[in-house]
Amino acid sequence: MRVADRTNPSLWWRLSWQLSLVIVAVVVSVIVGLCIWATTIMSPNIAMEGKVVSVIAGAAAKDSQGRLEIRDTPGLASLKEQNSGLWYIASAMDGAFVSYGPVPPVYVPLAPLVTLFDEADLRGSPATAEIATIENVETAAGEVRVLFGGVADKGWPVLALLARSYPIYISLIALALPAIFLAVPRIVRRGLARVSDVAQKASEIEPRRPEARLSVEGIPKEVAPLVIAFNGTLGRLENEFRKRQRFLIDAAHELRTPIAIMQTRIDGMPEGQERRRLLDDVARLAETAEQLLDFERNDQATDLDEKVDLVEIARATVADLAPLAIAAGYRISFESDVERLERKGNRSALQRAITNLVRNAVDHGGNRGMITVSVSAGGRIEVADEGPGIPAGDRELVFEPFYRVTPMSRGAGLGLSLVKQIVANHKGQVSIESSPAGTQVAIQL
Repeated sequence: MRVADRTNPSLWWRLSWQLSLVIVAVVVSVIVGLCIWATTIMSPNIAMEGKVVSVIAGAAAKDSQGRLEIRDTPGLASLKEQNSGLWYIASAMDGAFVSYGPVPPVYVPLAPLVTLFDEADLRGSPATAEIATIENVETAAGEVRVLFGGVADKGWPVLALLARSYPIYISLIALALPAIFLAVPRIVRRGLARVSDVAQKASEIEPRRPEARLSVEGIPKEVAPLVIAFNGTLGRLENEFRKRQRFLIDAAHELRTPIAIMQTRIDGMPEGQERRRLLDDVARLAETAEQLLDFERNDQATDLDEKVDLVEIARATVADLAPLAIAAGYRISFESDVERLERKGNRSALQRAITNLVRNAVDHGGNRGMITVSVSAGGRIEVADEGPGIPAGDRELVFEPFYRVTPMSRGAGLGLSLVKQIVANHKGQVSIESSPAGTQVAIQL
């Protein structure tokens, strides 16, 4: 899962920033669209009115007699040079005015009346096609009203509108962006929450949980086919797993008959080293078949609600295996902190687990010293020996099926693996500690 987190892109992050960008793009498009639409209803002079008014405002002054005059500043000269059709009438509030350029005759009578207008858009008259604009501007000579035209085909009206309306859309974007980048990720996270829940449940599915399936309830319909396909895969894997179980169980059962026949025939052989060697080989084969059968049968053990006494199971196991341990050169003892310790579980499975721990101690304890089986009040069952110990690199591997610390050992390598499987079925833990002074394997239920 950690590798996937580093290499796979985040759907939440991708959807969040892409949706946020789409919304921002829509907002910007609406603003630009409104400006384009506004150019169809506003004066075509809007692209130049700001420049014309600002240049005239910089050129307006009063002469020695206190009358309005428009000086030929560099800015005004440049404006006239770039716009040969420019004309204007600049009128002071006392009625005095100054004109420049080819003022259309229809607008000439308006010169004394310009001061009556604060702003105006003059167009659509049948008398002229000339478009004129009246703007109010503060100058060094006081308030001046400017009537101008001849620049309708100049500049970019959309850019002029954007420049004039920036307080509106900048405020809108400033308010919208935080809301977008905070709300969209939250909405996406909530939309994907159920997917995350299903992913978590999928990671918790174990091979020994039959018929485990993922729920499609609340899953987006775009993701539901993936969940359904995953459930179908689980079903097919489960069927194949059951076929393998049946095959191995049947094979282990079938092996019992030829093994028994071989043992009977070997028993009839005359005493000697060859007979003892064959008997050992047959015994090893029989033990392997039984362990394999136990391994597969435990996978199918589902009754874990039986009340069992761990002290009684451990004591009985020690009593059953004491002759085997003593014959192998060990002393064996049983210790318990309590007289009785009940837990829920499967009695036969737990007995097999403790039996395998004791037999493992017998097989690998060095044929000397004490084997101690103890039960604590907290539900910990420990089997300890005084053997040579297990190398550090092998301590986790010993729980793998068919793994043997000593390749030529008699066991099939299934004993501790079966113990781990049984303990996992009982929601417990198995641990191992080892040193040159001995090995302790513990079950915590």
